[in-house]
Formats: sequence, structure tokens, C-alpha cells
Amino acid sequence: MASGTTAPPPPASLKRIVAASLIGTTIEWYDFFLYGSAAALVFNKLFFPESDPLVGTLLSFLTYAVGFAARPLGALVFGHYGDRLGRKKLLVLSLLLMGGATFAIGLLPTHATVGTAAPVLLTVLRLVQGFALGGEWGGAVLLVSEHGDARRRGFWASWPQTGAPAGQLLATGVLSLLTATLSDAAFTSWGWRIPFLLSGVLVIVGLWIRLSVDESPVFKAALAQAELRKAEAGQVEKMPLVAVLRHHWRDVLVAMGARMAENISYYVVTAFILVYATTSAGLSKQTALNAVLVASAVHFAVIPAWGALSDRIGRRPVYLIGAIGIGAWMFPFFALIDSKSFGSLLLAVTVGLILHGAMYAPQAAFFSEMFATRMRYSGASIGAQFSSVAAGAPAPLIATALLADYGSSTPIALYVIAAALLTVVAIACARETRNKDLADPEEGSRDARAATAADVDARIG
Repeated sequence: MASGTTAPPPPASLKRIVAASLIGTTIEWYDFFLYGSAAALVFNKLFFPESDPLVGTLLSFLTYAVGFAARPLGALVFGHYGDRLGRKKLLVLSLLLMGGATFAIGLLPTHATVGTAAPVLLTVLRLVQGFALGGEWGGAVLLVSEHGDARRRGFWASWPQTGAPAGQLLATGVLSLLTATLSDAAFTSWGWRIPFLLSGVLVIVGLWIRLSVDESPVFKAALAQAELRKAEAGQVEKMPLVAVLRHHWRDVLVAMGARMAENISYYVVTAFILVYATTSAGLSKQTALNAVLVASAVHFAVIPAWGALSDRIGRRPVYLIGAIGIGAWMFPFFALIDSKSFGSLLLAVTVGLILHGAMYAPQAAFFSEMFATRMRYSGASIGAQFSSVAAGAPAPLIATALLADYGSSTPIALYVIAAALLTVVAIACARETRNKDLADPEEGSRDARAATAADVDARIG
């Protein structure tokens, strides 16, 4: 295993890069999670009013899942151009797309105004959100991973990951404030639009910060080498997607398996919980929102700690702690919620998110270290986002359907446990990547040397 020899940037520069990635991912996740919370709370009434309440919730979560379906396409498009043109340009585009779609949702007419056109328009904008988020994650974590050194890469790369709980915290906090200060009628009539329109302001702030950072030095060096080879020998590289699927297919499968428990458990704990707590447990939506709000703050705090631990003991051991832990926690999780007290609900969600953080924190460095530089954006994005179609996309939908069919939390707990077992198998098949030098074109996986010979040494186009 190679040691990290890439010279780290000055501390001030690295912190600015981390801040730019964190703020950008926070805004994008705010937009994405805001939709999930609104889907659980009001979209069933506004866009599917003619359905039974639980069926309306299912339809609402179905439009929520559509956003995940667009994420693989975003991963392919953004990954390709991110590996060809650079990380920074694509991150700016993803932020504009996500923010624009979210702002537009805040202006949408409801079913009462335009009939069936309302859910159609909602679905289209959700597709744009998913497409943008599919390209956001890979670029944000790579920008940090490729700027830092291997010794503390797990810690620094985990900071863009905190954008997820930060976005959840912001989205849930705004919704919680509105539901606490507005009547149900006012919130359903117009109050729900405020958080979506607020996205326009957040995007302006995010763009200002994101435009101020430099492109990844590792990418610039790899691009210069590729252009030199082309000039000297007339050689051109294969498309990043072709190179990834040919030489990194094993790493892609590992990444997809690793995402199953992480992705499914997160949306059960944060999105489906709003349905389960308010229907089966009989708690108010304000109580459920407050529990997710506090737990998200804890989640934000523990992610860098888990990332730092992965620098000390490795990515795989930390990931396994989270996967095994979340599987073991599922039955206590629902039992605590069924006790119908705020303290028990808070404990259930907080422990669930702490265990989720053990998987989510090392994920950024882990996936980045699996792939060679000129196919890293594509590889990390494909591995992360293709799994979301089978994992996070249907998770609230499947959980709600299981609750409707069985009237019990047991099938839902078993669903998450099955995902945890799949992730344990994937991590067991993975290689430890800690301390790899991302600047070495032959590092990234067991097939990187072959990838370098076949793709970077390429054919005349």
C-alpha cells in the first residue's frame, strides 16, 4: 500500500476548500431533504387530495423516489464531464440546477388549481433535483480528498458528508419553526412554500463561496499528463465510464453494496419516521420533527469524529461498526418509538444516526481511494448513485407499504437488517484503502495498474 506523498495545501487553503464543499452540499441536501419532509407532511394533501391518506402518502413518497431514479443519470453525465473538464465547473452547475428546481417547487400550483398537471410538474422538478444531486456528491468529496494528504484524508473528506445532516437540520428546522408558528391551515395553504423559496437565497451564497476555490491539483496534474501523452504520441484516453466498467467493476460493486445499509437506514430513520411516529405511535408531527432536528445536530457532530477514527484504524473497521450496529438497533429503534414519549423517540433516532455516521463518514475517502484520478469522479459517483435507486429511493415507500400491509414494525426492521447484512458482505470483500496516494495514477484499486496501461496509454482515436 502506498503512502500519501502528495503535499498538502496550506491549512487556510484547505479549510476554504472544505468550507466551499460543505456549504454547497448542505444547500443541495437541504433542497433534497426538504422535499422528503414535505412529502411526508403535506404533499399528500396538496398534490394527491383524492386518495386515502395513507395511499396519498405512498404516492407522495413515490414522487420522492423519482428523484433517486435520476441520480444515476446525473452520476454518469457529471462523472464523465467532471473527469474530463474538472470538479469545480460541474459543482457550480449542480448547485444551480438543484437550487433552481427547489425554488420552482415553491411556486408550483397545487392539485386544487391545475388538477393532474400539479403532480406531473412536481415530478419533473423532482427529476431535476435528483439529476443534480447525482453529480454533486462525487465532485464535492473529490475536491476535498484530492486537495488533502492521505494522513488525515478521512477526517477532511468527512466534512462534505456533514452537509447531509446539516441540510437535514436546516430543512427540518425551518419546517419545525413554521409548523410551530403557523396553524395547520396556514401551513398547508402557503407556509410550506417558504422553505422552498428560501433556497434561492442559499444558492446565491453557495455560488459565491464555491466559485472562490481552485480546481483539484491532483486532477490538473493528471489532465496535464494526459494532454502531454496525446501531444507526443497522438494517444487519447477512453471515456471514463468505459474505463471504470472495464477495470474498476469490482470496486463499483463494493461501493454499491456498501451503500445499501447506509442509504436505506438513513431514509427510514429520518423520512419514514415522520410517518410512523405520527400514525402508529400517535405522536404529533411537531414532536417527530423536533426529534429529527436534535438527532441531526448530533449526527453532524459525530461524522468528523468517525472520519478521524477511519484515519487511525482504517475505513473498513469503522464502516463495519456502523453496518452491524444499525442492523442490531432496528428492533430497539421501533420499540422505543412505540413507547410514545419524546425522550424515547429522540434516543431511537439519535442512536440510529450515530451508527449511520460510522458508515457515512469514511465513505467519501473510501470511495475516492478506490479509483484512479482520470476516472475517479465517474467511479465514485456511479458506485454511490446507482445503488441509491435500489436503496434510498424506495426505502420510505417500502417501509410505508409494509406498515400498511402488516400494521407492524417487524417487517420494516427485518428490511433494514437484510440491507445491513448485504453491506457487511460488501465491506468484507473490499480492500483497505487508507494511506493511498491519490496523486499516483496507478493507485486506486487492484486494477489501477491495468487501467493505466490500457486506458491512459490508450488508443488513437
